[in-house]
Amino acid sequence: MQNQQSIQGILSIAALICLAVGWFNLFSPEINHLLSRKVFYVLIGASFFIQAPLLTNKNFVYAMYAAAAICVLGAFIPEGSKLSAVKTVGLLAGIILSLSNRRR
Repeated sequence: MQNQQSIQGILSIAALICLAVGWFNLFSPEINHLLSRKVFYVLIGASFFIQAPLLTNKNFVYAMYAAAAICVLGAFIPEGSKLSAVKTVGLLAGIILSLSNRRR
């Protein structure tokens, strides 16, 4: 369990680094776009996938798997498509599920 949490944390930090690279334009526009619009969502989706079995509320496990799948699959939808916003929905759902899992 500790190992899964470590991997999940590393994936989350790597995703944030990808997002920051895109914001600060550290590389060419193509690389920045790839990192902040594609790799970010794939890493976050992987992080949600690893986090899902660790949720204390077992009712949320499948919802977290769905959020993970939406993030990963949404990353591969072309930007101009009307469905490209689905990855953001997956991201928000995963964040809400993560926050609702926190111990009080």
